[in-house]
Amino acid sequence: MSLTVSQIVQKMQPSATLAMAAKAKELKAKGEAVVDLSLGEPDFTTPEHICQAAMDAIKAGYTHYTVASGLPALKQAVVDEYQRRFGLTYQTTQCVISNGAKHALHNAFFCTLNPGDEVIIPAPYWVSYAELVKLSGAKPVIVQTLESDNFKLTPEAFRAAITPETRMLLLCSPSNPTGSMYSGEELAALADIVIEKDLNVVADEIYDRLIYGDNKFVSFPTLREGLQDRTIVINGVSKTYAMTGWRIGWALAPEGIAKKMASLQSQETSNPCSISQYAAIAAITGDQSCVDTMRAEFAKRRDYVAKRIAEIPGLSCAVMGGAFYAFFNIQKHLGREYNGVQVNNSEEWCLQLLAQKKVATVMGSAFGTEGYVRISFAASMDNLKEAFDRIADFVS
Repeated sequence: MSLTVSQIVQKMQPSATLAMAAKAKELKAKGEAVVDLSLGEPDFTTPEHICQAAMDAIKAGYTHYTVASGLPALKQAVVDEYQRRFGLTYQTTQCVISNGAKHALHNAFFCTLNPGDEVIIPAPYWVSYAELVKLSGAKPVIVQTLESDNFKLTPEAFRAAITPETRMLLLCSPSNPTGSMYSGEELAALADIVIEKDLNVVADEIYDRLIYGDNKFVSFPTLREGLQDRTIVINGVSKTYAMTGWRIGWALAPEGIAKKMASLQSQETSNPCSISQYAAIAAITGDQSCVDTMRAEFAKRRDYVAKRIAEIPGLSCAVMGGAFYAFFNIQKHLGREYNGVQVNNSEEWCLQLLAQKKVATVMGSAFGTEGYVRISFAASMDNLKEAFDRIADFVS
């Protein structure tokens, strides 16, 4: 019998963000002047003191296996940070260090969901959420949100989506792909329903330090008594410290769940990279001025992107309270031709923008919401200016 692909993997969709980034790289390799706004990756170099900690770890010979669930010192740094910032008390046995936040999400779903369980996911949503839920055997229930609501799940829509099979709410604030951010009051309204309906929550808080203006980040377990016992918090160093390639994320969970997540990880990957873990310790416990510097630059870019989108006829965008994404509405520019090519949906629009103007973006359909496009403003001001000059020319 020849090898065949499993049914569950056959149904899996590839990452659209990585696919668009790959297309952009192909064109760049051919000498094309591509402006790539597809990947959610800070364009800054990892701060020097973090890199130095990694080099020191190599020289010290810390190049061997660690505990599968992560270095005790890194777990301690994480739980200390949550105590300091949010007043949340975790034990190190409740912290699992993984190969990036995506791996932590995988562990969370596989250790808490059964076939047929339903997970409510507000759309637009990060491309991997629904696929990871499906791989666990559970069912993603996609609830559309509205640009007029700043793409935030309302209590009414949340309650209407709950069925006897609902087990979990998956929430990301600030949001990838929209940059929208829930207030404490908005989160509390959802939390009350979570408690009333006896649900669990996975709170993806990876962008918690990238907050702009008067917005204030609120960690989900702090909202109500008892929420900490039903919430898995996901976070990591990738976005805050420009450490995407280092692959360090973590989960904070009730102890029984955390132990199972650690056991699962021990069978699948063993420990995350030892050197990256030492670098992450330096990131969390070291000088934080680098975070303030990067956030200030992102804030300038956000303001610039919002201004450029507002200036282009037919485009609109929700308020970006955090993260480094703009999710703009292109519906008025669909159903027409671009240099003789008919474009009817967001995928065709993004592909033609890349082919004709050499700007890489990601189609809204990949995030569960047609008629929109995501760009990352984790790019230089020069690149953003060039990209929006080309976008304006494209739609005109």
